[in-house]
Amino acid sequence: MPGKYKVVMIRHGESEWNKKNLFCGWFDSDLSDKGREEASAAGKALKSEGYQFDIAYTSMLKRAQITLNTILQEIGQTDIPIEKTWRLNERHYGGLTGLNKAETAAKYGEAQIHIWRRSFDVPPPPMEKDHPYYETIVNDPRYAEEPKKDEFPSHESLKLTIERALPYWNNVIVPQVDQSWQEDYYCCHGNSLRGIVKHLDGLSDEAIMELNLPTGIPFVYELDEDMKPVDSMVFLGDEETVKKAMESVANQGKAK
Repeated sequence: MPGKYKVVMIRHGESEWNKKNLFCGWFDSDLSDKGREEASAAGKALKSEGYQFDIAYTSMLKRAQITLNTILQEIGQTDIPIEKTWRLNERHYGGLTGLNKAETAAKYGEAQIHIWRRSFDVPPPPMEKDHPYYETIVNDPRYAEEPKKDEFPSHESLKLTIERALPYWNNVIVPQVDQSWQEDYYCCHGNSLRGIVKHLDGLSDEAIMELNLPTGIPFVYELDEDMKPVDSMVFLGDEETVKKAMESVANQGKAK
């Protein structure tokens, strides 16, 4: 039976820091040239399938916002409402922010990097005040009103990321999806997307941490009237391309 609602999700296109294999987190990296091409290709794929959206959601970070805006330009829907929130930001990588993943793996060992990247509830080391990107992130004017000081993360596990993203899904996105006549669009980051996927599909902590979401490839959920999946994670891309993109994400934390 077809679903009542469709929600399209996408991890932003490749960023400059993805390209350099750096831990990015809340650092506001721009898209790379490849990332812009991925965003444009995603928009063309959605247009060819006839998707039209009522509303879009994204994070406060420009790599997600540029991806979203590029896609909306491709499908001719730049005038729809766009809601931006820090709750959909990428996981905060704390003290790892700005470090090269392969070099960090060579220094600390791939097993430790795997724990920091892939354990469900073990965060990386916190970002201290002397970190080179501390002031840039903490004093960003976009965060002047929220998150509150006691909510502003210094580092996050996936568990903590889900704890601030999932309430936004339940309290904001779900009620608005329920009022929609068309599809809704959700563009953000690998880890905040993982949290929603875990919630929708009931995946275990271990399973969700091994899910590698590719950059720039949309995937679709069909949901019933209770917002339960009728069809899950249908990628708008050929199987081989999606597979290679997932493998690329999986290999980022390996020493070279």
